[in-house]
Amino acid sequence: MTSGDKPAAGQPRGRILVVEDEFLIRMLLEEMLTDLGYELAGVAGRVDEAAELAKKAEFDLAILDVNLDGHDVYPVADIVTQRGLPFMFVTGYGGLGLPEAYRSRPTLQKPFQLDELKKMLAQLVPAR
Repeated sequence: MTSGDKPAAGQPRGRILVVEDEFLIRMLLEEMLTDLGYELAGVAGRVDEAAELAKKAEFDLAILDVNLDGHDVYPVADIVTQRGLPFMFVTGYGGLGLPEAYRSRPTLQKPFQLDELKKMLAQLVPAR
């Protein structure tokens, strides 16, 4: 990484809520975010955990896996929306697999690369 890829020492680019049920993908995503200079605001693998964090945690962006062990993440997306915070979906099904109400939301298709995640974060997380 070049010096332009990370914020000043001790200054995270932003706080991210990660909602992903697949352990290995969650670990990879956490590592990618840390490498890009972001701080984890919370991590959840179930809808109930994610909903609690979405209501209470302080974060700049939520990354939401669409399918959490067979359960839709949309109630969590609604909470994040009610708080006026941005979110993006990650899914193996692509944006066309989303219900009409969510198709305009930013979506990364799994598997995604670090550069794709970096571009999406730069668009969604306010600069500090």
